[in-house]
Amino acid sequence: MPTDPACEHFLQFSRNKLLEQYWPRLQKAVERLSDEQIWWRPNDASNSIGNLILHLNGNVWQWLVASFNRLEDRRDRPAEFNATGDLTAADLLRRLGQTLDEAAKVLARLKSEQLLATWHIQGYTVTGLAAVYQVVEHFGLHYGQIVYIAKMQEGRDLGFSSELSKSGRAHGGSV
Repeated sequence: MPTDPACEHFLQFSRNKLLEQYWPRLQKAVERLSDEQIWWRPNDASNSIGNLILHLNGNVWQWLVASFNRLEDRRDRPAEFNATGDLTAADLLRRLGQTLDEAAKVLARLKSEQLLATWHIQGYTVTGLAAVYQVVEHFGLHYGQIVYIAKMQEGRDLGFSSELSKSGRAHGGSV
């Protein structure tokens, strides 16, 4: 069954948000940071950028790649938050980039029937549409935290809103 126009629009919007907006901006925020900055935690109740990148990697793999490819779910979620600096910033970005490459393949081939089907992921029963939405929303949440931590540490504007005019409005196009 081909994907209907509404589902295709949803998938295109999801791909764009995840792969063309959040991912490049996350990379830009992180690539200039030292490994010490990547693993810095403001307090014991908070996560480092490194923990958040590991967590995003685990989430995208579990919810998109493993589920829609019907692979065994081997995610170790507690390990994502317990890590303390074994990986460099480059290693973390490379790992997440590889997972997002696999996720892009999934998002490129999903059809309406898969979006409307029921999936069992991380102990939840969800539709495929809910699974895709969960990943994009979850990525956006933690991407925002990563950017905030990076800006706190570096004290610099990352230039993500440069397309907005002085009035605060975009110069054409859509979000």
